[in-house]
Amino acid sequence: MEPTEAELISAACKGDAASFEPLITKYQGRVFATARRYARRESEVEDIVQEVFIKAFQKLEGFRGEAPFEHWLMRLAVRTCYDFLRSHKRNRETAFTELSEPESNWLDRYVIEPDEASEDAEAARQLIEKVLSHLSPPARLVITLLEIEERSVREIADLTGWSIPLVKVRAFRARAEMRKILGKIAKDKYL
Repeated sequence: MEPTEAELISAACKGDAASFEPLITKYQGRVFATARRYARRESEVEDIVQEVFIKAFQKLEGFRGEAPFEHWLMRLAVRTCYDFLRSHKRNRETAFTELSEPESNWLDRYVIEPDEASEDAEAARQLIEKVLSHLSPPARLVITLLEIEERSVREIADLTGWSIPLVKVRAFRARAEMRKILGKIAKDKYL
């Protein structure tokens, strides 16, 4: 009979590092998926995931079991991704004039006929990634959780530790920041 999560956590807290491995195996897919939403390069994703599991192991004694382990771990993952965004913000900026040809073509089609622009979803995804990379870390985090992952304001508050009003304010500011960035892209490209 396989041990339960509670038994694995208890054994890991008592110093049995091998008991933590099944938890890593079980949740690494979710943690990788979360990290990929915040980092572009696979090496960055791997670094984030490694840091999440190191922090989880180090802070395991702080897990009280009031919520499922998965919720606790994913909250830790989101906060680690947020820390990554903050620490790597300066290094990630690219000029808007560096739009690839598919991104530029998609933007042209969108400006002329927005309904027809949906044909090239990959170019649109790349353009969105570029816009997100120019957002401040709190803005990128809240937009990713709210719009891309489609989480509720309450879920975002639970994951980030922010209050519900703060999540709403940051979402409002993030959307304004995105409008400003999109305006700059349009100005750089069309003026």
